[in-house]
Amino acid sequence: MGAKQRCAVLAAVDSGLYRLLRAAPALDAGTGGAYRGLRFDTGHTLRGPDAGEQVLVLDASGFPSEGEESAARLVCAAYSLGWRHVITFDWRGGRFAGCGLGPGTDGVRLDVYGDSGDYLGSGLDGGEIVVHGDAQDQVGQILRRGRLVIHGDVGQTFLYGAKGGDVFVLGSAAGRPLINAVGRPHVVINGTCLDYLAESFMAGDPLDGGGFAILNGVAFGPAGRLAELDTPYSGGNLFSLASGGAIYLRDPHGRVDEGQLNGGRFAPLSDRDWNLMEPYLRRNEALFGIAVTDLLRVDGAVLPPEKVYRKVEVASLDVLH
Repeated sequence: MGAKQRCAVLAAVDSGLYRLLRAAPALDAGTGGAYRGLRFDTGHTLRGPDAGEQVLVLDASGFPSEGEESAARLVCAAYSLGWRHVITFDWRGGRFAGCGLGPGTDGVRLDVYGDSGDYLGSGLDGGEIVVHGDAQDQVGQILRRGRLVIHGDVGQTFLYGAKGGDVFVLGSAAGRPLINAVGRPHVVINGTCLDYLAESFMAGDPLDGGGFAILNGVAFGPAGRLAELDTPYSGGNLFSLASGGAIYLRDPHGRVDEGQLNGGRFAPLSDRDWNLMEPYLRRNEALFGIAVTDLLRVDGAVLPPEKVYRKVEVASLDVLH
């Protein structure tokens, strides 16, 4: 970016992108191709897609942050009328994006641009939500199935009580992600998180269909190069009071110590663990450009996975006593 600041470049990109999206023909403008546009003041024209119409482009500015007239409720109405791909943009703190779609939403995709508010994607059951930037607090609560992709950081209590889903975060999570998660959530966080990762995790055996989280502890620097953070996890109570699941921690230098655990223990990374992790890291590579080879590279050398990743699992009862 040279002398340009990253925030200035992103603002210019957003401005150009929003101009492009606002150019989508309105729903009431006659024939318009695959993309049709909608705004707050034209919300009353909402209808189902005609032949050839595939994507509803929703300008989220001007909507109240929540309630019956919110952008989130209009997305639900669009889904009930038959729209299966909605691009929403210029969010300004509106809450509950992607909530309330109901069960069995396989094949649905929601793209979110702007400053979306709390509770995004909560209760998702089968669809896909892609956040093109940072997300706020309480994202993905009680998520059941589907995929959530966040091209930035995410706020507090991320995936509280989640029961499943595949989740990929380019950046870091704030405090208490995956609290009380159960079932089979599969999560890749490329950065780090503040504290209490996977507190009271109850996700069974990851090698037998249970849940897990991968914490890579990396970030892109100012020049766009991938670099290790000072530590993959600086907080306390990693895997605190968990009774199932596992954390796969990229920690080749052993910077996380047992004093940061509370009810968990370190275990060797097995071939079965790597066979479980690798498909998610490959998908992570396709989404964010973070190559698996680069994750396995330490001090210039590509190492075997067991030399790079550490497994945190539930301590057996005899250890707890």
